[in-house]
Amino acid sequence: MQITKRNVELRVDDSLMRVYVATPKPTGHYPGIVFYSDIYQLGSPMIRLANYLAGHGYVVAAPEIFHRTEPVSLVMEPDDFGRMRGNDNARRTPIAGYDADNLAMIEFLKADSSVSPGKIGTLGFCIGGHLSFRAALQSDIKAAACCYPTGIPSGKLGQGVADTIKRVSEIKGEMLIVLGTLDPHIPESDRLTLIKALENASIPHKIVLYEAEHTFMRDDGYRYDPAATTSAWSEILAFFERIFAF
Repeated sequence: MQITKRNVELRVDDSLMRVYVATPKPTGHYPGIVFYSDIYQLGSPMIRLANYLAGHGYVVAAPEIFHRTEPVSLVMEPDDFGRMRGNDNARRTPIAGYDADNLAMIEFLKADSSVSPGKIGTLGFCIGGHLSFRAALQSDIKAAACCYPTGIPSGKLGQGVADTIKRVSEIKGEMLIVLGTLDPHIPESDRLTLIKALENASIPHKIVLYEAEHTFMRDDGYRYDPAATTSAWSEILAFFERIFAF
């Protein structure tokens, strides 16, 4: 399916938040997906992932997660300096700010004429995986796919300690968690804590494990795993298709 692409601006807490939006080209109504990038923001690898999902019949809206601390369209390189800058941006962003952004994104999709009413989900990677998991605390989110989400058991997300793991019972939708067993940022202890929290709260979920490293779906890095990425996409697409029932 061909797609159209555009950039829009939203104002959240008096900060300009650029949102990249990819939409199926055929006229119609589609599920809306809030797409959260990794700490490097919306560079080419993240845009390719957003476009790929849009091409399967979704309105994909990707905000710049560090709009409070960086200029519009800033993309960090996935090197030592980019990692330090991205992590510093994360530390300086209030957790309440991330939540405000998420609410703004949900309202944006609800107001989009091409988004099917009641069909909103989220997909995120790395810190974006945590943001997608946290987005699922909102009742409008029917499906959340979280790829190697960092910092959920520890509360590492922004300023202060995020209470995400303590609020799992608030989730009303279904969860898909994609993890790499070779990922040092999400060790086995964290994976077990995450799984136990979902099970204890009786949240419908599926955990998919790959013998892969962190950010294995980012196609410009040395940890990229094409086979695991293809399999993960099949899981993500099947997950969204089942819940949104085209």
